[in-house]
Amino acid sequence: MTRPALGFVSAISLAAGSAAAIAACATAPETGTDASAYLSQPLVTEIYTADPSAHVWEDGRIYIYPSHDYEAGVPEDDLGSHFDMRDYHVLSMDDVGGPVTVHPVALDKDDVPWVGRQMWAPDAAYKDGTYYLYFPAKDKDDIFRIGVATSDSPTGPFTPQAEPIAGSYSIDPAVFKDDDGSYYIYVGGIWGGQLQRWATGTYKGGPELNGDLGDDSAPAIAPYIAKLSDDMLQFAEPKRNVLILDEDGSPILAGDHDRRFFEAPWVFKKDGVYYFTYSTGDTHFLQYATGDNPYGPFTYKGKIMDPVEGWTTHHSIFQKDGKWYLAYHDVQLSGKTHLRNVKITELTFNEDGSIQTIDPMPGK
Repeated sequence: MTRPALGFVSAISLAAGSAAAIAACATAPETGTDASAYLSQPLVTEIYTADPSAHVWEDGRIYIYPSHDYEAGVPEDDLGSHFDMRDYHVLSMDDVGGPVTVHPVALDKDDVPWVGRQMWAPDAAYKDGTYYLYFPAKDKDDIFRIGVATSDSPTGPFTPQAEPIAGSYSIDPAVFKDDDGSYYIYVGGIWGGQLQRWATGTYKGGPELNGDLGDDSAPAIAPYIAKLSDDMLQFAEPKRNVLILDEDGSPILAGDHDRRFFEAPWVFKKDGVYYFTYSTGDTHFLQYATGDNPYGPFTYKGKIMDPVEGWTTHHSIFQKDGKWYLAYHDVQLSGKTHLRNVKITELTFNEDGSIQTIDPMPGK
């Protein structure tokens, strides 16, 4: 399989950790913004990274599976065309705050027969000695599908399946392993993520569906969930909608942009409670809802994080050494919404299980 070198930092220099090569080639310069304005600092500056899916595997090390941003020269629009990513790198570290390794290319779009463009936010899972990388990308017809690739190493390289997961569509796959060993995948994003184009059960193109469905009084567009097959390569059941309810038990409405789902589903379990977390997109909040099973419905509970610098917000939540952490991104390094950098901060729960809201820019 092909492993093209990066345009600005070679895979070889990244793997070797050559400080000289990074200093000479990196294109993630400081912007002059006062670092003290930010709650946390970028994990790496060698490359631009976003949409961090963080996991602690059996070796106790933290592995982050992010998008890899770069300057593709595509004009910006509301469909995210300027996010024209082509490959993935894995980040790893022993502890939060410790040195971070940027690993060589884990998967490139040229390695995946069905991919046309735009390899967006991935996630990963581990089962029985195999690591699985789940990723959204547009196929040759410009429709987002979900692919899966496998490796015997958490950092790759990953070998992709020849076709996307049957019946998959939209973006932002997130895999959750429940206590009984079952694996579930959550998928969805509206606008450029195309979830609204599947409202009738079949894909509908056209500029009239570039955004929402147009009825603010209707229930918000829902992401979907499916249990994964034993081999982790397919859906084991029909997809189901993930419903987010308000405090009265009614669905969050499409017009409620402060609370409705936009993209970036992420599920975790704490003290027997399932937390469904997500981004509101155009209002730039990270929100959460809770339920008593992986399918939901989930009841809206509150805000995890206020808006970061930059248009997008996308996250994951993980536990390490008894503490909980939020991995997220902003644009501190570049000041450009399509050139982002991954960060980590501690997540605090109250005694009742509620999450304390985080201000990502307390110095501003």
